[in-house]
Amino acid sequence: MTVLDCFSMVGKTCLITGASSGLGRHFALTLAEAGAVVVVAARRRDKLADVVEEITSAGGKAVAVSMDVSDSDSVTEAFDQAEKEVGTVDVVLNNAGIVSRGSALEMTPDEWDMVMNTNLKAVWRVSQEAANRLISAGKPGNIINTASILSFRVTASNLTYSVSKAGVVQMTRALALDWARHNIRVNAIAPGYFETDLNRDMLQSEHGQTLIKRIPQRRTGQMDELSGPILLLASDASSFMTGETITVDGGHLVSSL
Repeated sequence: MTVLDCFSMVGKTCLITGASSGLGRHFALTLAEAGAVVVVAARRRDKLADVVEEITSAGGKAVAVSMDVSDSDSVTEAFDQAEKEVGTVDVVLNNAGIVSRGSALEMTPDEWDMVMNTNLKAVWRVSQEAANRLISAGKPGNIINTASILSFRVTASNLTYSVSKAGVVQMTRALALDWARHNIRVNAIAPGYFETDLNRDMLQSEHGQTLIKRIPQRRTGQMDELSGPILLLASDASSFMTGETITVDGGHLVSSL
C-alpha cells in the first residue's frame, strides 16, 4: 500500500449530518471524490438533492436521507434508510449545528436548550446510533465531530455556541475512550473562520472585519483547506488516532491576546 492509498475512501460509506450547505456539503463532496459512498443528511431535502446531483454527475455515489438531529426517531429512521440503500455506515461526520448570539443576561432557557440539543446532545445521539449499529454488525467504525476554535477560546455574546462546542471536544475524548475496544475511533475537527450561511453576515460586518485582522494569516479559510484534514480523519491514514481534535484556523488560536 502506498502513502496515497492510505487516504483512499473506496469501500467506505460515510454519513454526513448538516450536509445541505456549508462545511457539511464540502465534506460530502470531498469524501465522494476520494471514493466513498456518501449519505447526505439534513432537514432540507431540496438542498440535499442538489448535493447528490453534484456528486453523481462527477461519477460518485450518493443518497439523501431526511434527518432532524434533535429528534431521536428521525435519527433512527435516517440510519434505517441508509442501511437499506447502501449498507452499514462506516464513517459518521457530526456536522449539523446552529448559532445563537446574544446577551447571557437575556438568554432564555429555550434558547439555551435549542443550541445544546442541536450542537451537543445531537452529536451523542447520532454517534450512539452509529456505534450500536457498527457493534451489532461486527464492523470497525470512525466518527468525526465538528468542533470549533470557540471550543478553546471565547468571543463576546456567544455563550451557548462556545459551551456546546467545548462539550463536543470533551465528548470526543470520552467516546474515544469508551469505544476503542469496539474498534470505533472518535476524533474532531475544529475549524476557525470559514464563511458559511451561519456566519456570513457577521464576517462581513465591521466587527467581523476587525476579527479577521486578528487572524495571523489575515484572512478566513477557503473550503478546500479543510479537505486534507477531513480526509486524514476519515481515512485509514489516521488509523492510530482517536480522541484527538485537529484545529484548522490560520493560527487564530495562537494569536496574541
